Amino acid sequence: MAGKNKKKQTDAAAGVLGTNRKALRDYHLLETLEAGLVLSGTEVKSVKQGHASIQEGYVEIDERMEAWLVGCTIQPYDHGNIFNHQQVRERKLLLHRKEIERLYGKIREKGLTVVPLKLYLVRGKVKVKIGLARGKNVVDKRETIKKRESDLDARRAMRSHNQR
Repeated sequence: MAGKNKKKQTDAAAGVLGTNRKALRDYHLLETLEAGLVLSGTEVKSVKQGHASIQEGYVEIDERMEAWLVGCTIQPYDHGNIFNHQQVRERKLLLHRKEIERLYGKIREKGLTVVPLKLYLVRGKVKVKIGLARGKNVVDKRETIKKRESDLDARRAMRSHNQR
């Protein structure tokens, strides 16, 4: 069956290795980008086992216009030897120069930051979805929680009404 269409592995849940749920709670997302991640061999193996955390991470752009993922932890590989990787280190992001320059210009605006949202696999390569975000204040967080609870109540009411 040579003509059979294969499903792409860019589906929403295909190959997801880690998510940053705190980012959606603490920030208003303005836009998102996909970036490659430079990892060593044992880091890739550890990430594929699901031993990565991007909760405390953020993106920093240095004076040479290079983007770095800072504050994310990847646990050492179980079967690694003395050449195992460091747990917390800066990891280079692979983005186009124009994308980095545009992000750098927007980061300089007041209150904007770049946070990692999701770590996933695309055709065997580890990618990170990053988002340009503005921090929420306490009132915004409360509104988000109220909206989520009201949506949940509405779904429960619909479900109970449909079961009758």
